[in-house]
Amino acid sequence: MDCGKSSPGSSQHFNTPKPHSSARRLIVNADDFGRSHSINEAVIRAHRDGILTSASLMVNEAGFDDAVALARQNPKLGVGLHLTLLCGHSTLPPEKIPGLVSARREFSDNPLSVGFRYFAKKSLREPLRAEIHAQFAKFRATGLPLDHVNGHLHMHLHPVLFGLLMEDAARLGIRHMRLTRDDYRMNRRLAAGRWFYRAAHAGIFRILAPRASRQLQARGIRHTEFVFGLLQDSHVDEPFVLRLLPELPSGDSELYSHPSLDNFRHEFDALVSPRVKALIEKSGIQLIRYQDL
Repeated sequence: MDCGKSSPGSSQHFNTPKPHSSARRLIVNADDFGRSHSINEAVIRAHRDGILTSASLMVNEAGFDDAVALARQNPKLGVGLHLTLLCGHSTLPPEKIPGLVSARREFSDNPLSVGFRYFAKKSLREPLRAEIHAQFAKFRATGLPLDHVNGHLHMHLHPVLFGLLMEDAARLGIRHMRLTRDDYRMNRRLAAGRWFYRAAHAGIFRILAPRASRQLQARGIRHTEFVFGLLQDSHVDEPFVLRLLPELPSGDSELYSHPSLDNFRHEFDALVSPRVKALIEKSGIQLIRYQDL
């Protein structure tokens, strides 16, 4: 994903028991909650009328207040923090986090340059820590329970940012986190095209995920065994989901997407598809949130 972008949804799938070895449980998450009115409406409709169980909240974007109000009206939606340290806005003003944002509190939109700067410039680490804490504090101020933590464009697994999060995990109240790693071999069977993008992203997170997994385990921070959606990047449509569900492995998985009512309408349509809902029921897949892990 670049910087540009009464039913199973609300009553049937929470507080479920931990699975037997052969059981399949699935978190269906929407990233970018709070970014726009279109995204907020898609999230809530996909939760109420579809299979969506959780959403990741951007606390500094235009739709934040609207998203919080909608989340309060839908308490069974698991809401987590979508930590934003590029392609978005900061909580703190520029003078409090020198070198991170423009005068308009804007992070850079270039993931490669941002990733390199955060890794190479040690002077940015304390400003990054301050901004991370500020975003967590803004989330806490909503009064919403923190269902999970992840990062915009998965920057929470950047070695420097992940290190800061782990150093302060207890203070920040992190109990559940997305461990981004998509199954490339499975994805090759389920989808076609954009081979370089898919192979490159699979390779990056194949490097990042094992080290992160060990640190999460050491701190008792829970995550799913599998995450699907990374290699689709705005192509989590109905045909893909219908192909994925029969192949869903045993244990706990997450499927995430970016539903909206405009740019990514096809991802919203997949989440409210009667065919998708029927297949989940037929397959005996339990829909859960991170807090149910």
